[in-house]
Amino acid sequence: MAGHSKWKNIQHRKGRQDALRGKLFAKLAREIYVAARQGDKDPANNQKLRLAISKARAQNMPNENIERAIKKAAGGGEGKDYESITYEGYGPGGIAVMVETLTDNRNRTAADLRHIFSKRGGNLGEAGCVSWMFERKGQLVIDRETADKDEEELMLLALENGADDFETTEKAYEVTTSPEAFEDVKQALEAEGIAFSSAEVTLVPANKVHIQGEMLKDVFSLIDALEDHDDVQNVYANFDVDEEELAKYTD
Repeated sequence: MAGHSKWKNIQHRKGRQDALRGKLFAKLAREIYVAARQGDKDPANNQKLRLAISKARAQNMPNENIERAIKKAAGGGEGKDYESITYEGYGPGGIAVMVETLTDNRNRTAADLRHIFSKRGGNLGEAGCVSWMFERKGQLVIDRETADKDEEELMLLALENGADDFETTEKAYEVTTSPEAFEDVKQALEAEGIAFSSAEVTLVPANKVHIQGEMLKDVFSLIDALEDHDDVQNVYANFDVDEEELAKYTD
């Protein structure tokens, strides 16, 4: 599992997302709003909206928040028009970073992200400079502490229902799918009573940079600052790190 994926899981277990739940819900609502505004308001006819709702529910976002975002999108022209823009750059240690945003002011967002990168040992690059290192995949992460099935049973269940890969780490099971198979695999696992610590279509790095020691603090400082920006929806990076090293940073 790539380092950033491990970091997101530790954030979840240590309650960082609870501390930032208001901001997290606001970003999820914006993603739902944009998906509904740009397509059918019925999730059954809008895959982008289904995925946004699935992502929100995986973070325990209340149904009323989800419904409010869809209703707002259905209300017509009074809402903001957001533009989806992906920025690419390099972080400390030469790691590749992809930043997905929804913004109503691209000049402001670009200037802010450039400042965040440069202040924390990185630099914002040109379009295409690192995207070739990433592939869009579905990822379903199951916390081993809460899983009520053993590893072999989970693996067979995932693979039989169309998953591409199944990986076991010290703390979690991670199921990888194609974007097209994501919903089918997720529904099949949910039907067996399996819960996820995260479930989303994401960008998975093909090439990874191993980092350790003080470099971890620099990398996480950049990622935290990017994720804290109101216009940023998702941040992906291609670093890898040993779980023991990661535990030292988060303890």
